[in-house]
Amino acid sequence: MSSVLIVGATRGLGASLTKMYAQQDGTTVYGTTRSNKTPADFPGNVKWIQNIDLMDSKAADELVAQLKGARTLDSVIITAGFFHTEDLSLKKGPNWDDEVRMYTTSSIAPVFIVHRLLHAGLLKAKSKIVFVSSESGSITLRHEVEGGGNYAHHASKAALNMTAKLLSMDLKGRDIIVSTVHPGFMRTEMTKGVGFDKYWDEGGAVTPDEAARSLVNWIADLDISKTGQYWAPRGAGDIGTAEAVLGKNLAVPLQLPW
Repeated sequence: MSSVLIVGATRGLGASLTKMYAQQDGTTVYGTTRSNKTPADFPGNVKWIQNIDLMDSKAADELVAQLKGARTLDSVIITAGFFHTEDLSLKKGPNWDDEVRMYTTSSIAPVFIVHRLLHAGLLKAKSKIVFVSSESGSITLRHEVEGGGNYAHHASKAALNMTAKLLSMDLKGRDIIVSTVHPGFMRTEMTKGVGFDKYWDEGGAVTPDEAARSLVNWIADLDISKTGQYWAPRGAGDIGTAEAVLGKNLAVPLQLPW
């Protein structure tokens, strides 16, 4: 028997992960939704935690309140995110509210979620906490090939990476694993919504189901030896700057540089 919490479970990668874990015998799946209604088109055995909006400072408290009486969690996967493109033009660049939303969702709310889960006794030795980040959060991989822009999206992922590293240090003594992943460049409404669908074919974008399958398999083998690390379970196939920065014949899975 195992239990998995997926934060951001209704769309994209989160939805695919929720459905895949729900199909595993003996796995209890908790999924968060911002709505107060049960999402449609999901397996009936998913336990929904409603009204969880990571822009709400009390979201972590509400999450823990709804998990009262639940068994300790074997895995916690935080997939929630927001992407609004930016540049230095007067027309498109930076919007204060969008920046606050990106930083809060990606790198502030996860700290509070882990903190509340820990002190509610919902994490145990061998629990796995996986932050879904992006290769865009790697300062080393930022290269002239792709240029600048998208300040808050990329920087919020870099902040998430640092958050995960620090949490891994604080939790290692409890034998709780914290790892950060780039799940892959995906064909989702989020990437389509910012115009990245024009790069899907050239960039090797995969469906959320393909990314989820790779991630589920990778998490199954995740142990304390990878705590505090940053990985691309699918390798560098969709990371446009990888070979320019790291060279050729890169491993799969690939440990990414900060």
